[in-house]
Amino acid sequence: MTVRLIPYLVMDGNASEAIQFYREALDAEVLYSQTFGEGPEDPQYPVPEEAKNRIMHATVKVGETELMFSDTFPGQPHQKGNQVTICISTKDPEKSQKFFNSLQQDGQVTMPLQETFFSPAYGSIIDKFGVNFQIYTEGEH
Repeated sequence: MTVRLIPYLVMDGNASEAIQFYREALDAEVLYSQTFGEGPEDPQYPVPEEAKNRIMHATVKVGETELMFSDTFPGQPHQKGNQVTICISTKDPEKSQKFFNSLQQDGQVTMPLQETFFSPAYGSIIDKFGVNFQIYTEGEH
C-alpha cells in the first residue's frame, strides 16, 4: 500500500495565475485542472457566476513531486500564509478512516470523511497543532 503526502496550496481566486507561475518558474507540468464551473451541477448548491472560473482542483508535477491547488469558494475566509494544507492520499479506505480518526482527536473536522463525486472517502481536518490535512482516498466510488 502506498501513502503519499502532497502539499496542497489553497489560493483566493488566483490559483490559475499561481499554476502558470510555478509552471514557468519550476518547469512544472500541469497534470489536471478543473474549475468549479466544470464540476457536476448540484441544484442544492448552485455555483455562483463569480466562482465558475475559480480552480476547484489542479495537480502539477515538479520533478518527481506533485503539488495540488484550489481556490477558495467565494466568501470562504482566506489569509495569506495559511493556505498550505497537506493532502494524505491512499487507495485504502480503511487507512483513510484511521488517519482521519487519529488526526481529529483534539482537532477540528472541517469536512467529515464522506463519499464525494471525486473520492470514495474524502474529508478535511485541522489537527490540534493547527495543521490543515485533507484525507483523499483514490479509486472508484
